[in-house]
Amino acid sequence: RMSRHAKKLRDHDINPCLAETDATTKCMNDNNYNKDMCTDYFLKYKNCRRFWHGIMMQRKRNGVKPEMPSAEERKKILESMG
Repeated sequence: RMSRHAKKLRDHDINPCLAETDATTKCMNDNNYNKDMCTDYFLKYKNCRRFWHGIMMQRKRNGVKPEMPSAEERKKILESMG
């Protein structure tokens, strides 16, 4: 059974970097937990977190709720950026 925290991390509306999380985990599993083999995955994850954290902080400053856009909203934001 998953904890409430673990469930939240698996929720696309809460965790904008689920794909990057999964790709990093898979890389680590496939490479016997050798971090050096997965540098690109860690970087993509870090960039994803940084990007959505910035969006979240901007929305917080502007009083927009919820602070983290839903999965559908995020898709539109990314599409609008090209």
